[in-house]
Order: sequence, then C-alpha cells, then structure tokens
Amino acid sequence: MPDIFDDEIAPIQRKKLILIRILSVLQHHTDQNHTMTVEEIKNQLELDYEIIVDRKAIKKNLLDLIACGYEIGYTVKTRFTHGKTEPLFTDWYITRDFTDAELRLIVDSLLFAKNIPHSQCKELIKKVERLSNKYFSNKVKHIRNMPSNTPSNPEVFFTIEILDEAIERSKQVEFEYCEYGVDKKLHPRKNSKGNTKKYTVNPYQMVATNGRYYLIGNYDYYDSIGHYRIDRIKNICILEDSHRKPAEKVTELKNGLELPTHMAEHIYMFGGECGTVIFRIKKKNINDVIDWFGNDVHLFDESEDEICASVRVNYRSMRYWALQYGTYVTVTSPPSLVEDIKKDIAAIAEKYR
Repeated sequence: MPDIFDDEIAPIQRKKLILIRILSVLQHHTDQNHTMTVEEIKNQLELDYEIIVDRKAIKKNLLDLIACGYEIGYTVKTRFTHGKTEPLFTDWYITRDFTDAELRLIVDSLLFAKNIPHSQCKELIKKVERLSNKYFSNKVKHIRNMPSNTPSNPEVFFTIEILDEAIERSKQVEFEYCEYGVDKKLHPRKNSKGNTKKYTVNPYQMVATNGRYYLIGNYDYYDSIGHYRIDRIKNICILEDSHRKPAEKVTELKNGLELPTHMAEHIYMFGGECGTVIFRIKKKNINDVIDWFGNDVHLFDESEDEICASVRVNYRSMRYWALQYGTYVTVTSPPSLVEDIKKDIAAIAEKYR
C-alpha cells in the first residue's frame, strides 16, 4: 500500500518515511550473514512499500542512520571510474542485539516453562521472532509448542508484576494459594472454618527452577522461609499500609539471602531445616549428583562401583531425592534422615504387598 500524506507536509514526511522504511528493510531482511546492496535495498523498498527512491538518497539515509547510533555494518570495496579509484559502500546489514542461537535458547526456555499458559507462550515466541529477521522465523517454523492440555493459571504474568513491585517497594502482599482438585482446576485453600484462606506474605525474591517460578517469602505469622509456586497464586494485591518484615527477623535470612547457596540447598523448593547429608551413590550416577547439587558436592571414599558424597541440602528435599534414586543411592548420615527414609521405604513396600 502506498504511503500518502497531505500535500503540504508530504516532502518532509516522505524524507522521514524513507529513513524508517530503509531501517525496516534492514531489520527484516539482513544480518551479518545476509547483506544487501544499495540496489537490492532500492528494489525491496519498491516491492514492500511502493517507494521509489534513487541510490544516492538510500546511501545518504544509511549514513544518517549510522550517525544516529544505529549499528549498521557495511563493506568498503574499490572501484575504478573514469580512470580514478573511489570507494564503493556495499553489503549493508543491521547488527543484531541477539544471535540466532541466543534467540533459539530463549524460545526453547519458553517452550519448556511449565507455568506459562499455552496461548501466552505462543504470543511470546512471536515477539521473540520479531527480534531477528525473516531467516530466523524460517528456522523456527518447525518448532512445535508443548501440549496445551497442561493446566495453567492466566494470572501468572500479573502476579509476577505485582510481586516485582512489592519487592521493590518492600511491601507485604496478600493472596490466595491454590491447589488442584479432582476437576483438574485450581481451588483456593480453605481455613478451619471452610472459608478461603488469605495469605499475608513478606516477599523477598522470585526464582525459576525446574521449569517453575517460585516466590521466596515469609508467611507473616512465622519466622521461617516459605516457597510459593507463582502459578498457584491468585487474586494477589499489595498491602499498601504494611511494610515487609525485615529480613533479619526471618531465621534463614539473618545473614542475608545467598541465592546460589539457597537454590543449591533447596533442590525441590521445600521448606525446613538444612544440613550436611552423606550418601553413597553408584559411580554411573555421578552425572545425576552433579546435575542436582552442582560442584559444591564433595566426593570421597571411592570404590570400584560406588563413591561417597557429602552435600549441604534441605533435609526434606534430600529425603525426596533419595527415594527418587532409591536403587542407586544409600543415605548414611544424619541418622534421623536415614530413619525417615527407612520409614518411607517400608510404607511404600506395604502399599505394594
């Protein structure tokens, strides 16, 4: 469709429009591996926007864009005209903020995020595609989204915005915390009277792990840390008159929140006590140990098939992990955790009799 302006302002507007359209052509058609000559830009302007402009004007506009701070690359070649040597500017392209590999990583992260609703995930991927050119869009055409039958909470992004603001302003939040019912829908937890339970929480940090978003906070009636799945939070609001509890009044935050350490200790985001756990593991499963606990795990006492490992971790998380890898791992310390795992194994065995 042609670009039409009032006759009096057409010359000025057209100059500005040409500049914008040249930029659009570069954004849609070029990168470091896909360049365009001035003649190709000229032809693309006519094809896409029905704008006819000479090559000198295109070159001038390209230099104007560079002067304005746009990172536009080009090649300078030499040509001979009438027995004289002069530079030829060609192979124009726009420099991208993200490589295609980086954008693909972002797309993959969206695809495997378990708490982003299917429709919102598709919209986000479209936006990511617009950060590159048509060549990237062609590359990701074969990508298929995760199944849309996963239950999701459409309030997730709103909840994240509210939590972000509350953390920034050191305010408390109030929300309903939900659980799935037999109808596969989220339902708010109830209090002892059967009414919807309201959670008043001091928010400190949001984290992403195991494909989920979590809020690290403190339920106002206790002095311990709690982890809340953000996709299970509904009807959240900031309590404008309530300031967040100082972190030093929360037992696990007295020395501040060391996020890398906290995440390494809480592999399943359970609350409760942390401490040193020792276990034996089959050597063929060292990959699993490193994947879950990182490089902070201490390995020692190696035998032909097994090795001992020592790691500081949340006891409840370790109890769950030990059951998950039950045929390959044996927890040896602390004794209380060993007894808890024995009880779990006995209870499981009883169920399968």
